[in-house]
Amino acid sequence: MAEMSMAESSSEPRQRTAEELVAEFDQERPARKLSPRVSRPVSAVCAAMSVYVFYVIFFPVAKGGQYYLTIFLAATLPLIFLTHRGTVRVPAVLLPWRRDREGSAAAARRDDPGWFDWLLAASALAVCLYPLWEFDAFIERRQLPTSLDVVVGIVLILLVLEACRRTTGWILPAFCAVFLLYAYYGGLLPYDWSLAHGGFDVGAIAAHFFMGTDGVYGVPLNVAGTYIVLFTIFGAVLEASGAGKFFIDLSFAAFRGSRSAPGRTVTAAGFLLGTVSGSGTATAVSLGSVAWPVLRRAGYSKEQGGGVLAAAGIGAILSPPTLGAAAFIIADYLRESYLTVLLYALVPTLLYYLGILLAVEIDSRKHQTQPVVGEESTSALRLLGRFGYHFLSLFMIVGFMAVGLPPFKAVAYATVLQFLLSFLDARHRMTPRRLYAALVEGNRSVLPVVATCAAAGIIVAVVTQTGLGLNLASVIVDAAGVFGDNATVQLVVTVLFAALSVSILGLAVPVTASFIIAAVIIAPALLSLGVATHEAYMFIFYYAVLSEVSPPTALAAAAAAAITGGNPMRTMVATWKYSLPAFLVPFAFVLTDNGAQLLGTGSISGIVWSTAVSALAVAALAAATGGRIIGPAGPVERTLCAVAALCLLYLEPAAITVGLAALICAVGFHLLRRTQQQTPVLATADEIRTAATVSEGRLPS
Repeated sequence: MAEMSMAESSSEPRQRTAEELVAEFDQERPARKLSPRVSRPVSAVCAAMSVYVFYVIFFPVAKGGQYYLTIFLAATLPLIFLTHRGTVRVPAVLLPWRRDREGSAAAARRDDPGWFDWLLAASALAVCLYPLWEFDAFIERRQLPTSLDVVVGIVLILLVLEACRRTTGWILPAFCAVFLLYAYYGGLLPYDWSLAHGGFDVGAIAAHFFMGTDGVYGVPLNVAGTYIVLFTIFGAVLEASGAGKFFIDLSFAAFRGSRSAPGRTVTAAGFLLGTVSGSGTATAVSLGSVAWPVLRRAGYSKEQGGGVLAAAGIGAILSPPTLGAAAFIIADYLRESYLTVLLYALVPTLLYYLGILLAVEIDSRKHQTQPVVGEESTSALRLLGRFGYHFLSLFMIVGFMAVGLPPFKAVAYATVLQFLLSFLDARHRMTPRRLYAALVEGNRSVLPVVATCAAAGIIVAVVTQTGLGLNLASVIVDAAGVFGDNATVQLVVTVLFAALSVSILGLAVPVTASFIIAAVIIAPALLSLGVATHEAYMFIFYYAVLSEVSPPTALAAAAAAAITGGNPMRTMVATWKYSLPAFLVPFAFVLTDNGAQLLGTGSISGIVWSTAVSALAVAALAAATGGRIIGPAGPVERTLCAVAALCLLYLEPAAITVGLAALICAVGFHLLRRTQQQTPVLATADEIRTAATVSEGRLPS
C-alpha cells in the first residue's frame, strides 16, 4: 500500500515532535516549554528535590512520614503552577481545522508563567510550609483546629484542585467538589436514605483533609512521594543512559525476514520501552515516531498501524517490572510487597501479549503485509553482547525486592547501578550535565501525578469520613439483585457494573485517579460478594489502565492516530481489537476461584492449567476478532470461536467443556469448508484437448 511521505508536500501541517504529542495527549504531562530565565531556577529546584528524595531513603526524616510529605508537597505544588498552563487545551486531533494555525505560532508564543501563576506558586509554598512551623503542636491540635488552621486548610484544598485542573483537566476537580459538597450537605439528606450521614462542618472537613494522614497527605500522596517519584527518576536515568534507544534497536534486530516481523517488533519494543516511560501514551508516541515508517512500508494502513502502536504502548504499563503508578497504591492498600503485585500481573501480561502477537500474525496474512529490511545490519546477539547491560538494572529491581529490600531502596540502588553502567557507552555516559538533566526530568515528570494523588486523597478522605464506600457498595449490590437472587448472577452483574463504571470514570480522569476513586467506591461492592481483596484491586487496576484505549477518548490511540495520520475513531477501534484480551481476562480472575490462579495464587499445577486454558481462550478470541483460523474464517467459525473464548475464560469444568466443544466444532467446520473449497474438479476430455491446443499455439477447431 503506497503512502505519501510526511515531507512530500509543503502544504501539509507541520509535523509535530514526540514531545509535543505527549504534551497534547497524555493526561498526566501537558506542560509549558519555559524560557531559559524561568527554566533554570525551576530545573534547579527539581534537581534539588530529586537529590533530597534519594537522601531521605538512606536518612529518613526523624519526625515521620507526614513531615516528609509536607516538605515534598511544598517543593512540588508551587512548581505545578509554574510549569503547567492555566488555560484548557483541546487535542488538535479533535479539532483538525486548528492544526495549521497552531504550528509555528504555538512554537513562537511566550509560554512563561504570568503574575497570577507566580502568586499561586507563592501561596502554595506558604500554605504547604505552614505546618512545619511548630509541627508537633500542629499535629496535636488536629481535633481542635484554630481558625487559622481552617483557613490555611481551605486555601490548600483550593490550590490542590487548581493544580489538578491544570494537569489533568476539570473533571477530577469537579469530582472532588461534588464529594466535598456531599461531606458538608450529606447530613441534610433524609435519614432513611442509604447515602445519608451525620454531616460535617467546614472546620471538621478542613482539619480532616489538611491536618491528618487522610486527605491531601493520605496514601495516594505518600505513594507518589516515596515510590512513583523514584521510578520516574529511574526512567529518566534509563533514557539518558541510552536504554530506550537500545530497546528499540534490539526489537528491530530481533525480528527480521517475515511478514509479521514489523508487528512483532512494535510489540516487543513497546514492552521494553514502557520500562523507561511508564506511560501508555508516551510509549505509543515515542515508539510511533520510530516504528510508523516501518509499519507503513510493510503495508499497514494508518488505522492498523496506529492500533498496534497504541496497544503496544498501553501494554507497557500493564507489564512487570514497572507497571503503572496505580500498582504502587495497590501494594500500599494490600499491605503487601510491590514484588507480590508484580507476580499478580505476570500471567495476565503474558495473555495480553499473546493476544497482540496472534492478532499481528492474523493481520499480516489477512492484509498481505511484507517484511521490511532495515538499514541497520547489527544482529540482535551483537547488540545484546554490547549493550545488554541495560537489562541489569531492571533485573536488579526484582532481585533486590526478592531478598526483602523495600521497593524504594531497590529502585534507588538500581538507579545508581544504571548510572555506573552508563560509562560503558561513550555516547551516553552520565556526565554531570546529563545527570543533572535526568534529575530534573525525573522530578518534573512526577508533578502531574502529585496533583492527581493529592486531589484523589480528598475523595478518599470523604469516603472514609462519611462511610460512603460501604453505602455505595450496598446500592450497587442491590441494583445487581434486580436481575435475580442467584449469587452467581449477582456477581456477574456486579462485575459488569464495576467494569463499566471504571471504564467511564477512566474516560475523564487519569489512570491513577480513576483507580483510587474506584478502589474506595466500587471495590467494596466486589468484596461484599466474596471477591478477594487483591482480585478486586487488580480487576479495577486493569480497567483503569484500559481506559486509555477505550473509545470515545482513548488518548493513547488518539496520539497514535496523530502520528500515522489515520482516522482517530477507526484507530481506537483497531486498538480495542488488539487489546481485547486485556478487557476479558480480568473477568476470569474475579468470577471463579479457579480464575484467581491467573494471579499466581494457588498450586503450581493449578496456575499452569488455568493459564493454558486461558491461552486457548485468547487464541479463540483472536480468531473470532481477526476472522482467520488457518485461512479466512466464515461467520459460523467466528461465532463458535467467540463462544469458546467466553466459556473457556470462565474456568469452571462445565464451561471449559462447552468451550472446548465449541472450539473443536469451529476448527472442524473450518477444515471441512477449506477442503471443499480446495477439492479440484476433474476436467472433461474436451476441456483437456482445448487446453492442449491452446498451449501449442493453435486455435481449437
